[in-house]
Amino acid sequence: MAILVWLAVFVAIFALGYPIAFGMFISSALYLILSGVHLFTVMDIMVIQFENHFVLLAVPLFIFSAKVMNAGKLTDRLFDFAKALVGPIKGGLGHVNIIASIIFSGMSGSEIADVSGLGAVEIKAMKDSGYDGPFSCAVTCASATIGPIIPPSIPMIIYSMLSGASVGYLFLGGVVPGFLLGGVLMLLVFILAHRRNYPTGTWISFGAFVKTFAKSFLVLMAPVILLGGIYGGVFTPTEAAGVVALYVMILTLFAYQSLGVRDLYKVFIESVVTTGYISFIVACSLIFGYVVAREQIPAFITQGFISLGIMKSQWSVLLALNVLFLILGCFIDVSAILLIVVPMVLPLVKAAGIDLVHFGVVAVFNLMIALDTPPYGETAFITSAISGTALTEVLKEMVIFILFELVALFIITYVPGVVLWIPRLAGYQA
Repeated sequence: MAILVWLAVFVAIFALGYPIAFGMFISSALYLILSGVHLFTVMDIMVIQFENHFVLLAVPLFIFSAKVMNAGKLTDRLFDFAKALVGPIKGGLGHVNIIASIIFSGMSGSEIADVSGLGAVEIKAMKDSGYDGPFSCAVTCASATIGPIIPPSIPMIIYSMLSGASVGYLFLGGVVPGFLLGGVLMLLVFILAHRRNYPTGTWISFGAFVKTFAKSFLVLMAPVILLGGIYGGVFTPTEAAGVVALYVMILTLFAYQSLGVRDLYKVFIESVVTTGYISFIVACSLIFGYVVAREQIPAFITQGFISLGIMKSQWSVLLALNVLFLILGCFIDVSAILLIVVPMVLPLVKAAGIDLVHFGVVAVFNLMIALDTPPYGETAFITSAISGTALTEVLKEMVIFILFELVALFIITYVPGVVLWIPRLAGYQA
C-alpha cells in the first residue's frame, strides 16, 4: 500500500503541473508515514546527508559567477573576441556563436546561463547582420548545450554526488566531447550557410585582433585559472568555484567597472533564489532516493533489463539508457531526471561493467540535448522570448541541430576513449 500511494501521489502531482520537488517530498513523506518510519528520518536525510555532500558548495558559486558575467557584460567581450577569431568565413556569426559558447562554458557550467546571458548578445548580433530568427535561435540553443559538458559543469557535480565518481575526472572527461560537439555544430552551420547564402564574416587587421584580445584577456583568464588551479593541484573543484567567483566579481567591480554595488546586490539575490531552488530539489531527491533504495527499485530495474535480454552487452545497456533519457527529456525537467532516474540505473551500469566517468559524461551530454527537445525544450522557450521569434519556427529549425547532436552522442557513447582519453593521461584508472 505504501509504495502504491508513493507512486500514485508522485505521478498525480507531476501530472497536475506542480514543481517536481514537491512531488518527491510529499509522496516520500506519505510513504514514510504509511511505512511506520519516523519522520525524523526525513530531517536526517534532507539536512544531514545534504550537508555531507561538500562538493555541492561549488554549485551556488558557479551560478553566481555566471550571473556576474552576464550582468557585468563580460559576455560581450567574449563574443567580440570570438568574432575576431572567425574572420571572413561563410556564416561567420553562426561560428562565432559556437566559439563564444565554448569559451563561456569554461566559466559558467550551465546551459541556461549560456542561452539566457550570452544568447541575448548572439541572437541580436546575428539578426542585425541578416540571419533569420529561427536559425539564430537554433544555433544559440545547440551551442549552449556545450556549456555543462566542457568543465566546469553543474550537472557533473550533481552526478558526482550521486555516483561517487571523481569530479576532477568527470571534468576532464567532458573536454573532448565538448569540442567534438562544437566541431559537429560548426560543420552543420558551414553546410547551412552555403545552402542558404548566409552573410560572410568580417576580416579584421592583425592590430584590431590584438586590440580585441587585449580587451578580452582578463575574462579569458578565468577558465585558465579555474582549470589550471584544479589540475595543477592548487585547489579542489569546489575551491576553484570560489576563486573564479571572486575573480569575476573583481573584474566587473574594479577592472572594468561594469557593475555597481547595487547591481551586485541584485546578482546576489538572484543567485540565492536559484541556489535555494536547486538545493530544495537536491534535498527532496535524497528522501526520494531513500524510498527507492528501501523498496529495492534499482534491483527490480536491473532484473527487468536482464529478462529483456538488454544486459547481454554494454552496447545494448547504453543504447537502452540513452533512449530512456532522450524520451524522458522531452517531458521531464533535466534536474529531475538526473536526481531521480540516475540513482535507479547506477546499479545496472555497474553490473554491466560500464565506467562511471564515461557514463556520467554520456548521461550529462544526453540530458543537455533534452533541453533542446520539444515539448519541454527550455532553451527554445528562452530564445523565442529573447528574439521575438515564434516558438514553432524555433522548434522546426532545431530538428536538424538535434540530429547532429545525436551523432556526437553516438560517438561518445560507443567510443569510450573520446571521454576517457584525457582522464587516463591524468592518471585515471577505472
